Amino acid sequence: MAFGSFNSNANTAPMVEINVIPLVDIMLVLLVIFIITAPLLTHSVKIDLPRATSQPHVTRMENIQLAVDGAGRLFWNGEPVTHAQMIERMTAAGAQQPAPELHLHVDQNARYAPVADALSAAARAGLSRIGFVTDPAMP
Repeated sequence: MAFGSFNSNANTAPMVEINVIPLVDIMLVLLVIFIITAPLLTHSVKIDLPRATSQPHVTRMENIQLAVDGAGRLFWNGEPVTHAQMIERMTAAGAQQPAPELHLHVDQNARYAPVADALSAAARAGLSRIGFVTDPAMP
């Protein structure tokens, strides 16, 4: 199979054959590489672990329910509190080990300022686990 010719009268039609040999060579090289590297990818060590029966120790973290209504009033676990009382209680809660989670229930009509104050007070008190509680959307 010749690609070039010195004959000027030769047919100048494009070559329609595909040379498959280089493709097969590359695939065989890749196959050999995968066969060699596949056993190296397993990092398991066969050991016999001892059997024991015990109940898992699940520690439930205390959580604090802080609510802000549409008028900006604060409620600590359902009890109305002032801003100063909230800061005092957050400081006490932040000193606990482990620190409790803070669940914020915020009215959709509430202003941003009381929520921002509550978040900054929680950060200063060391409460880093904060979650916003929402109602699921109705279909």
